[in-house]
Amino acid sequence: MKKICLLLFAVSFSLTATFAQSLIKDDAVDNQSQRMVFQQWNQNDFYPHSGFLYTNPYYWLVWGLFDPGYHNTDLRPLSPTGPQTQRLALVGTMNGIDNKYKLQSDTAKTTALSQIASQSGILSDADPLWLLYYKQQFNPLLNYTPVSILGNLPPQVSSKLVSEGTYSWYTGELDRLKERLNGARTTDMDRGSRIMAYYRMLREYNDLSAVWAIRTSAARSTLDMAARQQQLQKATNAVPNWTPNSDVQIATKVLQNAQY
Repeated sequence: MKKICLLLFAVSFSLTATFAQSLIKDDAVDNQSQRMVFQQWNQNDFYPHSGFLYTNPYYWLVWGLFDPGYHNTDLRPLSPTGPQTQRLALVGTMNGIDNKYKLQSDTAKTTALSQIASQSGILSDADPLWLLYYKQQFNPLLNYTPVSILGNLPPQVSSKLVSEGTYSWYTGELDRLKERLNGARTTDMDRGSRIMAYYRMLREYNDLSAVWAIRTSAARSTLDMAARQQQLQKATNAVPNWTPNSDVQIATKVLQNAQY
């Protein structure tokens, strides 16, 4: 008897568990969940229906008394006019605009960097024209020393140039020109303006070098004339015997040695 009772209890418990786990399907709930996401919207899938001439009382209890037009409106977020579709379309449009702005900003950045590179005084030493030509031409000006200026001159000429102030004048002009050149190299300006400044200062440097060469030559000639004058005063210079044929011989010698 006990075994039969236990068997009946087990069977009743299993049946209760089976009914407790049975699937409950409500078409209205399924249709509502589907229409709120992505599936095709159909107003006829809403339950309960209105019935013949809107006489279904359940229709009025569910829809008619609260929101009769609810099931007539497509509220899917992913519908053609849904809020999610509109948001995705707006996001795509904004991404396109952002990409255009980014392209314009990148173009402006590249242009600005190229202008900075061509106008910045910090990068002026990397200019190809400076490296290939002007750097070599201005090297004596940028790196001059007393030895480079007076080293190739005789000591008497160097002393005369220093004592007369010619050397001080020349180094002062070199300092001013060097200062202007360094200013043109370090100042931010257009590349064309910088190159024209190099061109003008190179002409000034060449003119100054020509004046210095004239001054040194004049000093050398002055010292030579003074030495010859002293020799004449001391009567140490031998005067050759002159004859009428001497001038003829000198002229003939000049013509023979002349180069045309």
